Amino acid sequence: MPHIVIEYTPNLGALPFDAMLASTTQALSESPEVQDEADLKARVLRADHFRVGLADSGRGYLHVQLRILAGRTPEAKKDLSRRVADALRGHLDALPPGLQAYLSVEVVDMDRGSYTKVRLA
Repeated sequence: MPHIVIEYTPNLGALPFDAMLASTTQALSESPEVQDEADLKARVLRADHFRVGLADSGRGYLHVQLRILAGRTPEAKKDLSRRVADALRGHLDALPPGLQAYLSVEVVDMDRGSYTKVRLA
């Protein structure tokens, strides 16, 4: 915990994913909600088959799901969401011309009672 899953459409062009992951984990590590930076687990998933609205093309998205253990206040969740969006925005300046793109961040509570984590090494 937290798990950061960045899902994107390939029509966004060549994005600097390593830098995006570094910026996102750095921003979250500075939150008082994150006790140990090693708890941040981030990955990027490509959505090869997608649709945005009714358009056949010309639209794309980058959606982030931030999965955290339940119990955070709405204010803390909003702060985490803002940190992620702000960290990613700086990497999305050079999108292809004419592309209508969206960035969204969703904070999802994970059930504390059923979550298990084991450090293997």
